[in-house]
Amino acid sequence: MSSLLTITSIETLYYDRIYVLRGISMEVKEGQIFTVLGPNGAGKTTLLRTVAGLLKDQPKKGIITFKGNRIERRPPEYVARLGIVYVPEDRGLFRELTVEENLSLGLWGRRDSKIEEDLEFLYGLFPILRTRARQKAETLSGGEQQMLAMARAMLRRPVMLMLDEPSLGLAPIMAKLVYSALVQIRDYGTTLLIVEQNARLALKIADYGYILETGRIVLEGSSQALKENQDVQEFYLGMGGEAVSPKGWRLYKKRRTW
Repeated sequence: MSSLLTITSIETLYYDRIYVLRGISMEVKEGQIFTVLGPNGAGKTTLLRTVAGLLKDQPKKGIITFKGNRIERRPPEYVARLGIVYVPEDRGLFRELTVEENLSLGLWGRRDSKIEEDLEFLYGLFPILRTRARQKAETLSGGEQQMLAMARAMLRRPVMLMLDEPSLGLAPIMAKLVYSALVQIRDYGTTLLIVEQNARLALKIADYGYILETGRIVLEGSSQALKENQDVQEFYLGMGGEAVSPKGWRLYKKRRTW
């Protein structure tokens, strides 16, 4: 697989003084699912916003290339034209518009012959959107809103789709439906970069993962390798292996090895 996105030693600052990303380097290969895991405040959202060009004059240092084009510190419209589409944590829907109207915004400017094909694929993926076509976005459940946000993004025909916390606030059954759809979107030909706190869900579908803590990549590897890592199991998958007393007390607290 060829590299689609390459990030080399980027540093992103807020207010020119607070380091959020510190020397991040990573690679996203074409046709695969990549995930970035980490706790709140690790810099995950900042990473996606930096790639998307949504932070003015950022990154301060480092190089970002997409399909061989330098995109660091380029405006978001330039990045979007190259094929990077970003779905934010709040989903970015026009809440007062209907499902159909939100989807029509995803088609804005398109004149190609694939529109009907894309719509049929997405209605097949998310049939609820067809039945809710005349319903306002603000009246949808959290899971339905996430489906609408993903469908609208896909109508831009992205080369790479970036999603920020797609399972946030969703019931477990709805989160599983969303993640099942992400696999089908990958199979449809779209590369995915997913930021997520739910490591169990993300690693189930991802080909490769990075763990981000306090602005640094502390661990990376195939999803299988990460699932087998004892630190990942304890701190991200809830499979703690520390010794306990017969009464259930912890005899010691395991420390990270990274």
